Amino acid sequence: MDMQTFSPNLEAQRQLESRATEVLELLGEDIHRQGLLRTPHRVASSLQFLTKGYSEDAEEILRSALFEEDYNQMVVVKDIEFYSLCEHHLLPFFGKAHVAYIPNGKITGLSKIARVVDVYARRLQVQERMTTQIKECIQKTLNPLGVMVVIEAEHLCMQMRGVQKQHSLTVTSDFTGVFNQQRTRDEFIGLIK
Repeated sequence: MDMQTFSPNLEAQRQLESRATEVLELLGEDIHRQGLLRTPHRVASSLQFLTKGYSEDAEEILRSALFEEDYNQMVVVKDIEFYSLCEHHLLPFFGKAHVAYIPNGKITGLSKIARVVDVYARRLQVQERMTTQIKECIQKTLNPLGVMVVIEAEHLCMQMRGVQKQHSLTVTSDFTGVFNQQRTRDEFIGLIK
């Protein structure tokens, strides 16, 4: 679902526009100048789109394309781009998620893995929680032999403000089942490099 097909909640839109107007005024802006006339509307629409994951069910997305399959080797979907908002500063963090699972009689459509990443990314987040939520959703829904998730992200809250460290990358990982074995983790890491 892209911005053109996203339908915002109209009551929330109205309230967010009002609050965005207040924020602009508190910052000392002239809300009547040409460049800001539609800004409250755009901010409200943008915030609803960037947090649409709250209204989506990641488990249902996986279940919508669940197939019985006798395959028990690693399935890896890597370099899944994502964009999220840091819950501490409402600034973006973005990067790539790498997801692997080893089926236990059931597989899901590959695009559904990417959609699960988007569901959790489109919420106010911290990278650590997002990593675990993706892992837990896949483990619970598919009941595979194991799941591993690695996320690499840049955080604008570190780059634009605070310590202002450019080019820093945060990497998180979480895993279950057979990924507790070093050999299996090493295979996954080798595949995503």
